[in-house]
Amino acid sequence: MVTTARAQESQEQLQILNDALQSGTLVQVRHMLAGISPVDIAHLIESSPPHVRSILWKLTEKEDEGEILQNLGEDVRASFLSEMKPNELAALFTDFEADDIADVLQELPNAVTQKVLQSMDTQNRQRIEEVLNFPEDTAGGLMNTDTITVRPNITLDVVLRYLRRHQTLPEMTDALLVVNRRDRYVGILPITKLLTTDPSVTVREAMDTTLEAIKATTTANEVANLFERLDLISAPVVDDNGRLLGRITVDDVVDVIREEADHSIMSTVGLDEFEDTFAPVLKSSRRRATWLGINLLTALLASSIIGLFQQTIQQVVALAVLMPIVASMGGIAGTQSLTLIIRGYALGQIGNANAKWVIAREFGVGMINGLLWALVVGIIASIWFNETLIGYLIAVAMFINLLIAAAVGTSIPIILRKFNIDPAIAGGVLLTTITDVAGFLSFLGLATLFYRM
Repeated sequence: MVTTARAQESQEQLQILNDALQSGTLVQVRHMLAGISPVDIAHLIESSPPHVRSILWKLTEKEDEGEILQNLGEDVRASFLSEMKPNELAALFTDFEADDIADVLQELPNAVTQKVLQSMDTQNRQRIEEVLNFPEDTAGGLMNTDTITVRPNITLDVVLRYLRRHQTLPEMTDALLVVNRRDRYVGILPITKLLTTDPSVTVREAMDTTLEAIKATTTANEVANLFERLDLISAPVVDDNGRLLGRITVDDVVDVIREEADHSIMSTVGLDEFEDTFAPVLKSSRRRATWLGINLLTALLASSIIGLFQQTIQQVVALAVLMPIVASMGGIAGTQSLTLIIRGYALGQIGNANAKWVIAREFGVGMINGLLWALVVGIIASIWFNETLIGYLIAVAMFINLLIAAAVGTSIPIILRKFNIDPAIAGGVLLTTITDVAGFLSFLGLATLFYRM
Protein backbone atom coordinates (compact mmCIF):
# COMPACT_ATOMS: atom_id res chain seq x y z
CA MET A 1 0.00 0.00 0.00
CA VAL A 2 2.85 2.36 0.90
CA THR A 3 4.68 1.45 -2.30
CA THR A 4 1.56 2.15 -4.39
CA ALA A 5 1.07 5.53 -2.71
CA ARG A 6 4.73 6.40 -3.25
CA ALA A 7 4.51 5.44 -6.92
CA GLN A 8 1.37 7.53 -7.37
CA GLU A 9 3.03 10.52 -5.69
CA SER A 10 6.04 10.11 -7.98
CA GLN A 11 3.84 10.07 -11.07
CA GLU A 12 2.07 13.21 -9.87
CA GLN A 13 5.43 14.94 -9.42
CA LEU A 14 6.45 13.87 -12.91
CA GLN A 15 3.23 15.27 -14.36
CA ILE A 16 3.74 18.62 -12.58
CA LEU A 17 7.34 18.63 -13.79
CA ASN A 18 6.39 17.94 -17.42
CA ASP A 19 3.69 20.62 -17.37
CA ALA A 20 6.12 23.17 -15.95
CA LEU A 21 8.82 22.31 -18.49
CA GLN A 22 6.38 22.52 -21.40
CA SER A 23 5.21 25.93 -20.25
CA GLY A 24 8.81 27.08 -19.78
CA THR A 25 8.41 27.99 -16.09
CA LEU A 26 11.76 26.73 -14.82
CA VAL A 27 11.35 28.73 -11.62
CA GLN A 28 8.45 26.47 -10.67
CA VAL A 29 10.59 23.41 -11.39
CA ARG A 30 13.44 24.74 -9.22
CA HIS A 31 10.99 25.47 -6.42
CA MET A 32 9.53 21.95 -6.65
CA LEU A 33 12.98 20.35 -6.54
CA ALA A 34 13.91 22.42 -3.49
CA GLY A 35 10.96 20.94 -1.62
CA ILE A 36 11.79 17.25 -2.09
CA SER A 37 14.65 15.06 -0.87
CA PRO A 38 17.74 14.21 -2.98
CA VAL A 39 16.57 10.58 -3.06
CA ASP A 40 13.28 11.63 -4.68
CA ILE A 41 15.11 13.95 -7.08
CA ALA A 42 17.25 10.99 -8.16
CA HIS A 43 14.08 8.99 -8.79
CA LEU A 44 12.62 11.84 -10.87
CA ILE A 45 15.80 12.05 -12.94
CA GLU A 46 15.80 8.30 -13.60
CA SER A 47 12.11 8.48 -14.57
CA SER A 48 12.68 11.23 -17.16
CA PRO A 49 13.94 11.21 -20.76
CA PRO A 50 17.58 12.32 -21.34
CA HIS A 51 16.80 15.92 -22.39
CA VAL A 52 14.75 16.49 -19.21
CA ARG A 53 17.45 14.93 -17.01
CA SER A 54 20.02 17.54 -17.99
CA ILE A 55 17.58 20.34 -17.09
CA LEU A 56 16.79 18.78 -13.71
CA TRP A 57 20.46 18.32 -12.93
CA LYS A 58 21.21 21.99 -13.66
CA LEU A 59 18.33 23.10 -11.45
CA THR A 60 19.32 21.06 -8.38
CA GLU A 61 21.19 22.60 -5.47
CA LYS A 62 24.97 22.05 -5.51
CA GLU A 63 24.99 20.64 -1.98
CA ASP A 64 22.50 17.91 -3.03
CA GLU A 65 24.42 16.70 -6.10
CA GLY A 66 26.53 14.18 -4.20
CA GLU A 67 23.58 12.43 -2.56
CA ILE A 68 21.62 12.50 -5.83
CA LEU A 69 24.50 10.78 -7.63
CA GLN A 70 24.65 8.11 -4.93
CA ASN A 71 21.03 7.19 -5.58
CA LEU A 72 21.18 7.09 -9.38
CA GLY A 73 21.53 3.90 -11.37
CA GLU A 74 24.96 3.13 -12.79
CA ASP A 75 24.12 4.04 -16.40
CA VAL A 76 22.47 7.36 -15.52
CA ARG A 77 25.17 8.29 -13.03
CA ALA A 78 27.90 7.55 -15.58
CA SER A 79 26.36 10.02 -18.03
CA PHE A 80 26.63 12.82 -15.46
CA LEU A 81 30.08 11.83 -14.22
CA SER A 82 31.50 11.85 -17.75
CA GLU A 83 30.77 15.58 -18.01
CA MET A 84 32.45 16.53 -14.71
CA LYS A 85 36.06 17.53 -14.07
CA PRO A 86 38.22 15.71 -11.49
CA ASN A 87 38.23 18.65 -9.06
CA GLU A 88 34.41 18.84 -9.28
CA LEU A 89 34.18 15.14 -8.53
CA ALA A 90 36.49 15.46 -5.54
CA ALA A 91 34.33 18.28 -4.16
CA LEU A 92 31.23 16.10 -4.51
CA PHE A 93 32.82 13.31 -2.48
CA THR A 94 33.20 15.42 0.67
CA ASP A 95 30.31 13.72 2.49
CA PHE A 96 30.56 10.33 0.79
CA GLU A 97 31.53 7.21 2.69
CA ALA A 98 34.65 5.42 1.46
CA ASP A 99 32.77 2.50 -0.10
CA ASP A 100 30.41 4.84 -1.97
CA ILE A 101 33.33 6.86 -3.35
CA ALA A 102 35.04 3.65 -4.44
CA ASP A 103 31.86 2.51 -6.23
CA VAL A 104 31.75 5.75 -8.21
CA LEU A 105 35.47 5.78 -9.01
CA GLN A 106 35.30 2.24 -10.38
CA GLU A 107 32.90 3.51 -13.04
CA LEU A 108 35.41 6.12 -14.27
CA PRO A 109 38.40 5.72 -16.60
CA ASN A 110 41.60 4.95 -14.70
CA ALA A 111 43.21 8.28 -15.66
CA VAL A 112 40.25 10.23 -14.25
CA THR A 113 40.24 8.11 -11.08
CA GLN A 114 43.92 8.90 -10.47
CA LYS A 115 43.31 12.64 -10.93
CA VAL A 116 40.41 12.54 -8.46
CA LEU A 117 42.53 10.69 -5.90
CA GLN A 118 45.39 13.15 -6.31
CA SER A 119 43.03 16.05 -5.63
CA MET A 120 42.05 14.55 -2.23
CA ASP A 121 43.91 14.99 1.03
CA THR A 122 46.24 12.19 2.14
CA GLN A 123 43.91 10.68 4.75
CA ASN A 124 40.90 10.44 2.42
CA ARG A 125 43.02 9.13 -0.43
CA GLN A 126 44.40 6.31 1.74
CA ARG A 127 40.90 5.35 2.87
CA ILE A 128 39.63 5.16 -0.70
CA GLU A 129 42.66 3.28 -2.02
CA GLU A 130 42.22 0.62 0.68
CA VAL A 131 38.70 -0.07 -0.57
CA LEU A 132 39.77 0.10 -4.23
CA ASN A 133 42.26 -2.72 -3.58
CA PHE A 134 39.33 -5.14 -3.53
CA PRO A 135 36.76 -6.03 -6.23
CA GLU A 136 33.45 -4.21 -5.73
CA ASP A 137 31.55 -7.50 -5.32
CA THR A 138 33.55 -8.55 -2.24
CA ALA A 139 33.39 -7.62 1.43
CA GLY A 140 36.48 -5.45 0.96
CA GLY A 141 34.76 -3.53 -1.84
CA LEU A 142 31.61 -3.08 0.24
CA MET A 143 33.27 -2.03 3.49
CA ASN A 144 33.48 1.44 4.94
CA THR A 145 36.76 2.36 6.62
CA ASP A 146 35.11 4.76 9.10
CA THR A 147 35.13 2.77 12.33
CA ILE A 148 35.42 3.44 16.05
CA THR A 149 37.80 1.04 17.75
CA VAL A 150 38.64 0.51 21.41
CA ARG A 151 41.16 -1.62 23.30
CA PRO A 152 40.00 -4.47 25.59
CA ASN A 153 41.93 -3.34 28.68
CA ILE A 154 40.19 0.03 29.24
CA THR A 155 37.03 0.61 31.28
CA LEU A 156 33.63 1.47 29.88
CA ASP A 157 33.85 4.85 31.61
CA VAL A 158 36.91 5.68 29.52
CA VAL A 159 35.07 4.54 26.39
CA LEU A 160 32.11 6.81 27.16
CA ARG A 161 34.39 9.81 27.70
CA TYR A 162 36.17 8.95 24.43
CA LEU A 163 32.87 8.87 22.53
CA ARG A 164 31.76 12.23 23.93
CA ARG A 165 34.78 13.80 22.26
CA HIS A 166 33.30 12.91 18.86
CA GLN A 167 30.90 15.38 17.28
CA THR A 168 29.17 12.56 15.39
CA LEU A 169 29.43 8.79 15.12
CA PRO A 170 29.59 6.83 11.84
CA GLU A 171 26.11 5.95 10.56
CA MET A 172 24.58 2.71 11.85
CA THR A 173 27.06 2.39 14.69
CA ASP A 174 25.38 -0.34 16.72
CA ALA A 175 28.66 -1.55 18.23
CA LEU A 176 32.25 -0.48 18.77
CA LEU A 177 34.98 -2.72 17.38
CA VAL A 178 37.51 -4.09 19.85
CA VAL A 179 41.08 -4.55 18.59
CA ASN A 180 44.43 -5.42 20.19
CA ARG A 181 47.64 -3.43 19.91
CA ARG A 182 48.31 -4.93 16.47
CA ASP A 183 44.87 -3.77 15.23
CA ARG A 184 43.64 -7.35 15.04
CA TYR A 185 39.94 -7.86 15.59
CA VAL A 186 39.03 -9.26 19.02
CA GLY A 187 35.26 -8.70 19.38
CA ILE A 188 32.50 -6.08 19.50
CA LEU A 189 31.16 -3.88 22.25
CA PRO A 190 27.42 -3.35 21.56
CA ILE A 191 26.21 0.18 22.29
CA THR A 192 23.37 -1.25 24.37
CA LYS A 193 25.88 -3.13 26.53
CA LEU A 194 28.00 -0.02 26.86
CA LEU A 195 25.05 2.05 28.11
CA THR A 196 23.60 -0.51 30.52
CA THR A 197 26.76 -1.94 32.14
CA ASP A 198 28.61 -0.63 35.18
CA PRO A 199 31.15 1.96 33.88
CA SER A 200 33.91 0.45 36.01
CA VAL A 201 33.76 -2.83 34.05
CA THR A 202 36.47 -3.31 31.41
CA VAL A 203 35.80 -3.70 27.70
CA ARG A 204 37.21 -7.23 27.87
CA GLU A 205 34.54 -8.21 30.41
CA ALA A 206 31.66 -6.60 28.51
CA MET A 207 32.54 -7.33 24.90
CA ASP A 208 30.99 -10.03 22.69
CA THR A 209 33.48 -12.39 21.03
CA THR A 210 30.94 -14.65 19.32
CA LEU A 211 30.60 -12.53 16.15
CA GLU A 212 33.25 -13.64 13.69
CA ALA A 213 34.74 -11.02 11.39
CA ILE A 214 34.17 -11.24 7.64
CA LYS A 215 37.24 -11.75 5.49
CA ALA A 216 37.74 -9.01 2.89
CA THR A 217 37.73 -11.56 0.05
CA THR A 218 34.27 -12.92 0.94
CA THR A 219 31.82 -12.48 -1.94
CA ALA A 220 29.01 -9.94 -1.68
CA ASN A 221 26.37 -12.70 -1.90
CA GLU A 222 27.92 -14.56 1.03
CA VAL A 223 27.96 -11.31 3.02
CA ALA A 224 24.26 -10.75 2.27
CA ASN A 225 23.42 -14.30 3.36
CA LEU A 226 25.39 -13.80 6.59
CA PHE A 227 23.57 -10.55 7.42
CA GLU A 228 20.20 -12.18 6.73
CA ARG A 229 20.97 -15.27 8.79
CA LEU A 230 22.37 -13.40 11.82
CA ASP A 231 20.14 -10.28 11.60
CA LEU A 232 23.19 -8.04 11.56
CA ILE A 233 23.22 -4.24 11.34
CA SER A 234 26.98 -4.04 10.87
CA ALA A 235 29.91 -6.44 10.79
CA PRO A 236 33.72 -6.07 10.94
CA VAL A 237 35.91 -6.81 7.92
CA VAL A 238 39.45 -8.17 8.32
CA ASP A 239 42.36 -9.21 6.11
CA ASP A 240 43.85 -12.71 6.01
CA ASN A 241 45.89 -11.94 9.15
CA GLY A 242 42.87 -10.80 11.16
CA ARG A 243 43.77 -7.10 10.99
CA LEU A 244 40.69 -4.88 11.06
CA LEU A 245 40.12 -3.08 7.74
CA GLY A 246 36.64 -1.63 8.18
CA ARG A 247 33.02 -2.62 8.57
CA ILE A 248 29.98 -3.38 6.41
CA THR A 249 26.59 -1.89 7.25
CA VAL A 250 23.16 -3.20 6.41
CA ASP A 251 22.39 -0.40 3.91
CA ASP A 252 25.20 -1.70 1.69
CA VAL A 253 23.83 -5.23 2.02
CA VAL A 254 20.36 -4.05 0.98
CA ASP A 255 21.95 -2.61 -2.17
CA VAL A 256 23.59 -5.98 -2.85
CA ILE A 257 20.27 -7.81 -2.45
CA ARG A 258 18.46 -5.35 -4.72
CA GLU A 259 21.17 -5.54 -7.39
CA GLU A 260 21.15 -9.34 -7.23
CA ALA A 261 17.36 -9.37 -7.67
CA ASP A 262 17.63 -6.98 -10.63
CA HIS A 263 20.42 -9.10 -12.08
CA SER A 264 18.36 -12.29 -11.81
CA ILE A 265 15.42 -10.70 -13.62
CA MET A 266 17.29 -8.77 -16.30
CA SER A 267 19.98 -11.31 -17.14
CA THR A 268 17.43 -13.92 -18.22
CA VAL A 269 16.77 -11.76 -21.30
CA GLY A 270 20.34 -10.56 -21.78
CA LEU A 271 19.97 -7.13 -20.17
CA ASP A 272 22.24 -5.49 -17.62
CA GLU A 273 20.79 -4.94 -14.14
CA PHE A 274 21.67 -1.25 -14.50
CA GLU A 275 19.85 -0.93 -17.82
CA ASP A 276 18.50 2.60 -18.18
CA THR A 277 14.74 2.59 -18.92
CA PHE A 278 15.08 5.87 -20.81
CA ALA A 279 18.40 5.19 -22.57
CA PRO A 280 18.77 6.42 -26.19
CA VAL A 281 17.33 4.16 -28.88
CA LEU A 282 20.65 3.33 -30.56
CA LYS A 283 22.36 2.51 -27.27
CA SER A 284 19.58 0.13 -26.19
CA SER A 285 19.40 -1.40 -29.67
CA ARG A 286 23.11 -2.28 -29.64
CA ARG A 287 22.84 -3.98 -26.26
CA ARG A 288 19.82 -6.03 -27.19
CA ALA A 289 21.03 -6.94 -30.69
CA THR A 290 23.71 -9.27 -29.33
CA TRP A 291 21.25 -11.27 -27.27
CA LEU A 292 18.74 -11.42 -30.12
CA GLY A 293 21.52 -12.69 -32.40
CA ILE A 294 22.39 -15.47 -29.96
CA ASN A 295 18.75 -16.48 -29.70
CA LEU A 296 18.45 -16.45 -33.49
CA LEU A 297 21.30 -18.93 -33.75
CA THR A 298 19.68 -21.25 -31.23
CA ALA A 299 16.33 -20.95 -33.03
CA LEU A 300 18.00 -21.81 -36.34
CA LEU A 301 19.53 -24.88 -34.71
CA ALA A 302 16.11 -26.04 -33.49
CA SER A 303 14.58 -25.31 -36.90
CA SER A 304 17.31 -27.30 -38.64
CA ILE A 305 16.32 -30.31 -36.52
CA ILE A 306 12.74 -29.94 -37.71
CA GLY A 307 14.01 -29.69 -41.29
CA LEU A 308 15.56 -33.14 -41.00
CA PHE A 309 12.06 -34.61 -40.62
CA GLN A 310 10.33 -32.54 -43.31
CA GLN A 311 9.05 -35.55 -45.23
CA THR A 312 7.59 -37.13 -42.10
CA ILE A 313 5.79 -33.89 -41.17
CA GLN A 314 4.35 -33.62 -44.69
CA GLN A 315 3.11 -37.19 -44.38
CA VAL A 316 1.53 -36.71 -40.93
CA VAL A 317 0.31 -33.10 -40.48
CA ALA A 318 -0.62 -33.77 -36.84
CA LEU A 319 3.08 -33.82 -35.99
CA ALA A 320 3.41 -30.14 -36.91
CA VAL A 321 0.49 -29.31 -34.63
CA LEU A 322 1.76 -31.30 -31.64
CA MET A 323 5.55 -30.91 -31.69
CA PRO A 324 5.58 -27.40 -30.08
CA ILE A 325 3.81 -28.95 -27.05
CA VAL A 326 6.70 -31.32 -26.37
CA ALA A 327 9.34 -28.59 -26.66
CA SER A 328 7.32 -26.10 -24.59
CA MET A 329 6.67 -28.53 -21.72
CA GLY A 330 10.35 -29.47 -21.63
CA GLY A 331 11.36 -25.80 -21.56
CA ILE A 332 9.05 -25.01 -18.65
CA ALA A 333 10.10 -28.07 -16.64
CA GLY A 334 13.78 -27.32 -17.24
CA THR A 335 13.35 -23.67 -16.26
CA GLN A 336 11.79 -24.73 -12.97
CA SER A 337 14.83 -26.87 -12.13
CA LEU A 338 17.27 -24.24 -13.40
CA THR A 339 15.69 -21.47 -11.31
CA LEU A 340 15.63 -23.65 -8.20
CA ILE A 341 19.32 -24.53 -8.52
CA ILE A 342 20.41 -20.92 -9.22
CA ARG A 343 18.42 -19.75 -6.20
CA GLY A 344 19.96 -22.50 -4.06
CA TYR A 345 23.45 -21.39 -5.02
CA ALA A 346 22.60 -17.72 -4.39
CA LEU A 347 21.35 -18.57 -0.88
CA GLY A 348 24.35 -20.78 -0.16
CA GLN A 349 22.13 -23.86 0.21
CA ILE A 350 23.74 -25.91 -2.57
CA GLY A 351 27.39 -26.90 -2.81
CA ASN A 352 29.62 -29.84 -3.68
CA ALA A 353 28.39 -31.74 -0.62
CA ASN A 354 24.74 -31.95 -1.69
CA ALA A 355 24.67 -31.18 -5.44
CA LYS A 356 24.32 -34.87 -6.40
CA TRP A 357 21.35 -35.30 -4.06
CA VAL A 358 19.59 -32.29 -5.59
CA ILE A 359 20.20 -33.59 -9.13
CA ALA A 360 18.78 -36.99 -8.18
CA ARG A 361 15.77 -35.36 -6.52
CA GLU A 362 15.02 -33.19 -9.58
CA PHE A 363 15.39 -36.25 -11.82
CA GLY A 364 12.77 -37.99 -9.66
CA VAL A 365 10.45 -35.01 -9.95
CA GLY A 366 10.99 -35.03 -13.72
CA MET A 367 10.13 -38.72 -13.88
CA ILE A 368 6.86 -38.33 -11.96
CA ASN A 369 5.77 -35.27 -13.94
CA GLY A 370 6.90 -36.97 -17.14
CA LEU A 371 4.66 -39.96 -16.50
CA LEU A 372 1.72 -37.77 -15.46
CA TRP A 373 1.76 -35.32 -18.37
CA ALA A 374 2.77 -37.98 -20.92
CA LEU A 375 -0.45 -39.82 -20.01
CA VAL A 376 -2.55 -36.64 -20.17
CA VAL A 377 -1.13 -35.40 -23.49
CA GLY A 378 -1.19 -38.88 -24.99
CA ILE A 379 -4.93 -39.27 -24.28
CA ILE A 380 -5.70 -35.76 -25.58
CA ALA A 381 -3.71 -36.33 -28.81
CA SER A 382 -5.34 -39.73 -29.41
CA ILE A 383 -8.84 -38.27 -29.07
CA TRP A 384 -7.98 -35.07 -30.98
CA PHE A 385 -6.62 -36.84 -34.08
CA ASN A 386 -8.50 -40.10 -33.60
CA GLU A 387 -5.25 -42.05 -33.84
CA THR A 388 -3.78 -44.12 -31.01
CA LEU A 389 -0.24 -44.16 -32.47
CA ILE A 390 0.00 -40.36 -32.31
CA GLY A 391 -0.95 -40.52 -28.64
CA TYR A 392 1.72 -43.14 -27.90
CA LEU A 393 4.41 -41.19 -29.76
CA ILE A 394 3.82 -37.86 -28.07
CA ALA A 395 3.50 -39.54 -24.66
CA VAL A 396 6.91 -41.23 -25.01
CA ALA A 397 8.49 -38.05 -26.41
CA MET A 398 7.00 -36.00 -23.58
CA PHE A 399 8.38 -38.39 -20.96
CA ILE A 400 11.85 -38.37 -22.51
CA ASN A 401 11.98 -34.60 -22.84
CA LEU A 402 10.83 -33.93 -19.27
CA LEU A 403 13.54 -36.25 -17.97
CA ILE A 404 16.15 -34.50 -20.12
CA ALA A 405 14.82 -31.10 -18.99
CA ALA A 406 15.20 -32.04 -15.32
CA ALA A 407 18.73 -33.35 -15.84
CA VAL A 408 19.83 -30.38 -17.93
CA GLY A 409 18.11 -27.78 -15.73
CA THR A 410 20.01 -29.01 -12.67
CA SER A 411 23.32 -29.68 -14.41
CA ILE A 412 23.73 -26.42 -16.35
CA PRO A 413 24.23 -24.14 -13.28
CA ILE A 414 26.69 -26.60 -11.73
CA ILE A 415 28.73 -26.91 -14.94
CA LEU A 416 28.69 -23.19 -15.74
CA ARG A 417 29.84 -22.28 -12.23
CA LYS A 418 32.88 -24.53 -12.67
CA PHE A 419 33.84 -22.37 -15.67
CA ASN A 420 33.05 -19.13 -13.77
CA ILE A 421 30.12 -18.35 -16.08
CA ASP A 422 27.00 -16.77 -14.58
CA PRO A 423 24.20 -19.38 -15.00
CA ALA A 424 21.56 -16.64 -14.74
CA ILE A 425 22.81 -15.20 -18.05
CA ALA A 426 23.78 -18.24 -20.11
CA GLY A 427 21.60 -20.91 -18.48
CA GLY A 428 18.29 -19.95 -20.05
CA VAL A 429 19.57 -19.96 -23.64
CA LEU A 430 21.36 -23.29 -23.23
CA LEU A 431 18.35 -24.86 -21.56
CA THR A 432 15.87 -23.68 -24.18
CA THR A 433 18.10 -24.88 -27.02
CA ILE A 434 18.65 -28.33 -25.50
CA THR A 435 15.00 -28.95 -24.58
CA ASP A 436 13.80 -27.74 -28.00
CA VAL A 437 16.27 -29.97 -29.83
CA ALA A 438 15.58 -32.94 -27.54
CA GLY A 439 11.81 -32.49 -27.86
CA PHE A 440 11.84 -32.26 -31.65
CA LEU A 441 14.31 -35.12 -32.01
CA SER A 442 12.43 -37.48 -29.72
CA PHE A 443 8.96 -36.76 -31.13
CA LEU A 444 9.82 -36.48 -34.83
CA GLY A 445 12.44 -39.21 -34.62
CA LEU A 446 9.97 -41.68 -33.11
CA ALA A 447 7.33 -40.66 -35.65
CA THR A 448 9.75 -41.21 -38.54
CA LEU A 449 10.68 -44.61 -37.16
CA PHE A 450 7.10 -45.84 -36.74
CA TYR A 451 5.44 -44.29 -39.81
CA ARG A 452 8.07 -45.61 -42.16
CA MET A 453 7.93 -49.14 -40.81
